[in-house]
Amino acid sequence: MNCPKCNYEYPYPDGEMMICPDCQHTWDPEAKIENEKADIVDANGNILSNGDTVTVIKDLKIKGSSNSVKVGTKVKNIRLIHDSGDGHDIACKIDGLGSMNLKSEFVKKV
Repeated sequence: MNCPKCNYEYPYPDGEMMICPDCQHTWDPEAKIENEKADIVDANGNILSNGDTVTVIKDLKIKGSSNSVKVGTKVKNIRLIHDSGDGHDIACKIDGLGSMNLKSEFVKKV
């Protein structure tokens, strides 16, 4: 059985739970695996879907760059990412900055 979070192939049992030595994810192998993915919501609790337009609600620094995404930046045609592992659940292209991933907690649906 591989880790459901990072797909590492050597998790180990700890009592009734399984632990991934790579990402430290702990899960119950007996629990039902949900086929339906959880809804991704914006900062106001609105459900987001692929192709939506959102607005950034906070200045966001871009890692490894001196640029930042400013408050009020409109992002069109978003794509949702489920289970990315790092908390970023929106893939998009921002004019002047290029392709990047955002966290849904920092955007609101237009």
